[in-house]
Amino acid sequence: MSLFPTILLVVGKVNFTNLSRYSEWSEKTYRRQYTQAFNFIGLNAQLIQEAVPPSATQIGAIDCSFIAKSGKMTYGLDWFYNGSRNRTEKGLEISVIAVIDVEARRGYSLSVQQTPATNPGKQTQAQSKTVSWQTIEQVQQRLQQLPPKPPTPAPLTRIDHYLEHLKHTRQSLPPAVKYCVADGVYSKQKFVAGVVALDLHLISKLRSDANLRYLYTGEQKPRGARRKYDGKVDFKDLSRLTFVEQLEAGLTLYTAVVWHVSLKRQIRIAYLVDTRKAGKTGVALLFSSDVELDAKLMVQYYQARFQIEFIFRDAKQFTGLCDAQTRDPQRLEFHFNASLTTLNLAKYQEQLRPTQPDATVSSVPFSMASYKRFAFNDHLLERFICQLELDPTLIKSHPNYENLRSYGIIAA
Repeated sequence: MSLFPTILLVVGKVNFTNLSRYSEWSEKTYRRQYTQAFNFIGLNAQLIQEAVPPSATQIGAIDCSFIAKSGKMTYGLDWFYNGSRNRTEKGLEISVIAVIDVEARRGYSLSVQQTPATNPGKQTQAQSKTVSWQTIEQVQQRLQQLPPKPPTPAPLTRIDHYLEHLKHTRQSLPPAVKYCVADGVYSKQKFVAGVVALDLHLISKLRSDANLRYLYTGEQKPRGARRKYDGKVDFKDLSRLTFVEQLEAGLTLYTAVVWHVSLKRQIRIAYLVDTRKAGKTGVALLFSSDVELDAKLMVQYYQARFQIEFIFRDAKQFTGLCDAQTRDPQRLEFHFNASLTTLNLAKYQEQLRPTQPDATVSSVPFSMASYKRFAFNDHLLERFICQLELDPTLIKSHPNYENLRSYGIIAA
C-alpha cells in the first residue's frame, strides 16, 4: 500500500517522526516507503494540467535553493550559495523547475533534482616513503610500456547539471510553455544555447555593465567584409535605445535588439530606469533570446518568476523541505519531491473551493498557513467525531462547523 496519500495531510513537517504522529503507520514504515520509486513528475504534470486553464499564459521557471544540512556524510554535501544570508555555506542544493500561471500569479513545481557535489571530499595524502633510483627507473620503464591514457573528459559544472535537469523535464512541460525564466545566475552562453536547443526561449537578467554591441543597419560597402556592429552600448546615453512607455510614475522602460559578446547571439533587452526614490536611480537589465518578444511582456514574465521563490518559502516553512532526516540519496530525492508535491496539491485543493460563490480562481489568494490550519482542524474534528462516536452528518450540518474549520486562519 502506498503511503503517499498520508504525506499529503499537511499537519506538520514532512519527516518520519511527525508523519507517524498523525497516521496509523510507524516511523519505520515511512522510512521504508521513502526508498520506493514514485513518478512525481507525472503526478505534477497531470495536476498542473487540471489546475491551470488552457487559456492561461504559462511560462516555465528554473531556480535553485539552498538546504541547510548538518553532518559530514550526507549525499551532495558541498559549498553552495545561500541567498538568505548572501554568502556561500556548506549544505545541500536543489534545482526546481516550475510552471507559472502568469494571470493567476500562482506557481506549481514540476520537477526537483538535487545538485550533486563537485568536491565530495579531500583525498587522503599518501605517506611519503624513501625509494631508490633503481626503483624509480623500473617504474618509469613500466609506465612507458603502458598504452596511452585516453583523454579525461572535462568535469561537469553546476550549469551542466541545471541544463541536464531541464532537458530531462522538457517533455513534461505543458505545450503552452515557450519561455523559461531564470535569474542572472543562468545567464551563461552554455545554458542559453541549451535552452534554445530545446525549442524554448530564455528570459533572464544581465549585469548593468554587460558587454553589448549595437547592430549595424546602415548601408554596406560594395567590397570587403560586411559590417556587423555599430558601437558599444552605453547606458549613460539612452538616445539610441527605443523608448517603450512609462510603466508608472518614475519607472521607464527602454528596449533594443543588440549583440551580446559573451552569449554570442542577438538578444532583445529591456532596460528599466527607476527614479521613484528621490536622489537615487535604480536600473535593471533584462534580456530574452527571442528578439521578437515585446519588452513589456518580458518584464511581466520576469516579475512572474518570483512565484518560484514563494514555492521555496512555503515548502521550507510548512511542508518540511529542510527537515530531511536521512543521508541516503534516494530518500532525499523522495523527501524533496514529496514536500513540493504536497504544496502543489494544497494549492489545487484550495483553488477548488473559492471563498465566495462568484469568486474566480485568480481572485482567491493562496495562503499555505491557512490551508495548513484548515487541514489540521479537519483532521482534529474527524478524530473527535470518531473517538466520541458522534453522528458526522449532524455535526457537519451544524452552522458553526465551518467556524471550527476556519479557526485560526489568516483573515482575507
